[in-house]
Amino acid sequence: MTIDGFSWEAIDDVLLDMDGTLLDRHFDNFFFEEELPRRYAALHDLTFEVSRDRLMAMYRSVEGELAWTDLHYWTKRVGINVVALHKELDHMVGFLPGAEEFLHHLLQLGKRVTIITNAHEAGVAIKIAKTGLNRMVDRIVDAFEVGYLKMRPEYWPSCQRLLGFDPARSLYMDDDEGCLIAAKQFGVAHLVHSAKSSSQLPPAPLAEFYSITGFTPLLNSHPPR
Repeated sequence: MTIDGFSWEAIDDVLLDMDGTLLDRHFDNFFFEEELPRRYAALHDLTFEVSRDRLMAMYRSVEGELAWTDLHYWTKRVGINVVALHKELDHMVGFLPGAEEFLHHLLQLGKRVTIITNAHEAGVAIKIAKTGLNRMVDRIVDAFEVGYLKMRPEYWPSCQRLLGFDPARSLYMDDDEGCLIAAKQFGVAHLVHSAKSSSQLPPAPLAEFYSITGFTPLLNSHPPR
């Protein structure tokens, strides 16, 4: 599947997800699926499997709500300082291959680049301190600033009011299908799926969207003259 009629000449705003699109989602997967269950198991004298099952159920119970990504909420709910643990493991935070080159390319093209992320501000702060990502884009907007997560239909009109982008002249890239569907329903014209969200997992392309495993197709897509 391709982006119908895509040309950089048709794009003013580039809206980019952070984790799984620009940054390697391996950090987040490892944190919430392995390290936090391991710490929770030690705290409550549980086996790792029981601990992980219990935490996965907790995650699912608030999926789609702001609490899902609220690090302070999880600190209170699991009794472990989740922000401090993020800092402890920040050596695992890094860019996906080609992400920095892509951001420099967008800068050269003169596009307005905004990171829109479901991540909590405390996690965002740790990641930008590690990567300098904030210096490569015009703005970073977390879901708490908008008031909803990106897979919620309410997110997109609120985000548009905040940023002032024209959906017909915007490109949005994300690894999450639900977020892309919500953006499509709102009318964002150019949608790209990041199929290779983690360096440690195989690509997971989607049939419904233009699905890429790296940034090369976007670097080669008809830059303005």
